[in-house]
Parts: sequence; C-alpha cells; structure tokens
Amino acid sequence: MKNYFNFDELGTNYRREIIGGLTTFLSMAYILVVNPLTLSLESVPDLPADMRMDAGAVFVATALAAAVGSLFMGLIAKYPIGLAPGMGLNAFFAYTVILTYGIPWQTALTGVLFSGIIFILLSLSGLREKIINAIPSQLKFAVGAGIGLFIAYLGFQNAGIIANHDATLTGLGDLSQPATLLAIFGLILTISLMVLNVKGAIFFGMLITAVVGMIFKVVPLPDGVVGAVPDVSPTFGAALQPLMNDPASLMTIQFLVVVLTFLFVDFFDTAGTLIAVAQKAGLMKGDKLPRAGKALLADSLATVTGAIFGTSTTTSYVESTAGVAAGARTGFAAVVTGVMFLVSLLFYPLLSVITSAVTAPALIIVGVLMVSALGHIEWNRFEVAVPAFLTVIMMPLGYSIATGIAIGFIFYPITMILAGRRKEIHPIMYGLFLIFVAYFVFVQGR
Repeated sequence: MKNYFNFDELGTNYRREIIGGLTTFLSMAYILVVNPLTLSLESVPDLPADMRMDAGAVFVATALAAAVGSLFMGLIAKYPIGLAPGMGLNAFFAYTVILTYGIPWQTALTGVLFSGIIFILLSLSGLREKIINAIPSQLKFAVGAGIGLFIAYLGFQNAGIIANHDATLTGLGDLSQPATLLAIFGLILTISLMVLNVKGAIFFGMLITAVVGMIFKVVPLPDGVVGAVPDVSPTFGAALQPLMNDPASLMTIQFLVVVLTFLFVDFFDTAGTLIAVAQKAGLMKGDKLPRAGKALLADSLATVTGAIFGTSTTTSYVESTAGVAAGARTGFAAVVTGVMFLVSLLFYPLLSVITSAVTAPALIIVGVLMVSALGHIEWNRFEVAVPAFLTVIMMPLGYSIATGIAIGFIFYPITMILAGRRKEIHPIMYGLFLIFVAYFVFVQGR
C-alpha cells in the first residue's frame, strides 16, 4: 500500500494521510445535508410532489456518489482530493432546470448522465484541454464568481434574511422569525470558525447551529442517531427512464443547454480544483499536473455513477485543500474520505432533521469562497469587463446559472470584435455564441 501511493517519495505516512482524509471529509460533510434539501426543493412551498426528489434517496445517492468518486480519485489518479455532488451545479439542477424550465427531475438526471459520458470521452481523447483553452480565462473566473453569488443569494433567501418585496422585488425579510434568527446565529458562528482557521468549520458550524436550534425548538429532535439506510430506489436508475420511455423529450435546444451547462461548469470546477490542490500539496511539476488525464477520468466516472444513483453532477472539491493542509499528500487520503462517506449512510436519522435555516450559512460561506475569483478579472479592460460582469450579475438576478453563462458568452465576441481584438477569439467561442443566441430565441423567447 505504501509503495502504491508513494509514501516515501512524498514524505508522508499513514497517520498524516488518515488525518488529512478525515479533515477533507469534515470539510465536505455539509453536502450530505445541503444536497438533499436542495434537490428536493425543500425551501419552495406548495410545489407538486412529482417535481420534488425524494430527500432520503438523494441523501443515499449523495453519500454513494461521494464515496465512489473519492475512491476513484484516490485509487486511479492517486490525488488527495475528495469528490461529491457540486455546489452550484445542484442549485442549477433544482432551481433552473426543474423549477424554471419545468423539466422533470428524471430528465435532468439524464442531462447529468450525458454530460458525464461526454466528459469521459473528452478526457480519454484529449479534446477537453482544447475546449478549455478556447474559453478565455476571464470568463472562467466570471462563471465561478457568478455561481458563488447565486449560491449566497439562495442562502440568504433560505434563511429568510432576504425576502420577496413587491415594490423592490427583494429586500430584508422579517429578522424576528425564529428560523431567521437561527440562521443569523449560524452565519456569525461559521464566519468566526472560518476566521479562526478551524478545520471543518462549515460542518461544525452547521452541527452547533442544529443543536442550538433543537434546544430552542426551532429544529425538530431526531428519532435517533443511527438507523436504517433510506431507500434509494426512488432515484436509482431514474436517469435512464427518459431514454427508454420518452426519448423525444431529449431532442430540444433546452435540454442541449442543460447538458452543456453541466458539462461546462464541471469542466472548470474540476480543472481549478485539481490545480489548487496540487499546488498546495507541492505535486505540480513545472506548470504541468501529473496524471491529469487519470484525475479527469476519475471525476467524469464519478459524475456518471452519481447520475445513476440519482444526484446532480459529482465533482472535485476545493475543500480538499483543508486535508492537504493537515498533511494529506496521496490518494490514500481520498480513500479515507470515501470510506467516511460510506459510514455516514448510517447516520441519516440524525442528519434528516436539518432544516434550510441550518444549511443557509453554509451556502453563504461557500459563495464567499467562490466569489474570490472576481479578483482575477481584468476590470480595467472594458471589452472584457462587460461580458464578465454580465455573466456574474445575471446569475443571481436572472435566478439561473445558465442565463448568466449565455449572456456573457454572447457579449464576449461582440465586445472583442468592436475593440479590434477579433484574432483573440477562438472559433469555438463563435459556436457557443450561436448556441446561446438560439437558446434565447427558441427557448426563452417562446
């Protein structure tokens, strides 16, 4: 085992790898609570039951996808990186694809499955790097920051801190509500833990907030701590249903945009995470990432596996840097993380009582971390600033990640051509321009 993971070469040992793997798990564990609440649209009242995914089944799918993905990354690519259904992508899945587009969640899972299969093919063929290189880095940063703003907006909304106002569309909610006060307490607590560099701050913040909520009867008491694993059958294999029962529903521009958005965001989320973790662990060789192809393959295999189980896109987690900071250097740490997600399946009774008021601070904090990408955008170049700004701002205002990406990618060729910088535009960007124009004309324009 030590030889397979190159312990001696990387100057590590079992103790460091186990501690690192546990630290990564604690930093990521919030997704076990947030993802079921997000995909079941728990924060949206009066929604037809057939539009909601079963929260228990999504919990199992989340844990299994995270376990399998982390094991793939550890054993195949040998990187200390944990995987799980991605924040932002789950929000796009629930609030844009299901709630805004009205696409059945089964068809949305098919979109995740297709994006994963395409990702596998691109990873094996080497085309993935060409596509990534064709999209300017400024727009990549804008997409990441925009998703962060969107996630934070959802967090404020779920907490009741931001609410609907007829005159101004949104404004401050009723801050005297018990659930809102609990969310504010959780936000202050989690920020404090983050500033103090507490490992697993987001997870522990949710845990303490939940306990306080139970004490003040804002959060219901669990029936137990350990219990039977929920039934995954409501979501398992649902991604295949549209293929077998209604293939015509997949032959639309809207579905194409869904697949491309899942694929696009996973592209850059994975690339950014791999580079960030490898740099922090000292695993980069020059400017190149060793075993990059295997890491990308592991990530794409995890997405396909997650779609079959019944969850949104599974991706590499930047929270893995917490594990690296604790000493993780090899894939053995990712194996430990994967095993911990398997163990977490037994704790559903404890985790199932967590409400959106408890998870809202986690969404806001993750949003803060993602918005840091704004610092890499060249705001002094107006032809770049315009598409970047529109990408960022239209995600929360349009309540859609896809809308932000589409508008930004439409304006980028226009502003660059007008600025006399036509030669800097890759031909693929023109293709994306046409796709997104068609999207607004034929999908949003109906």
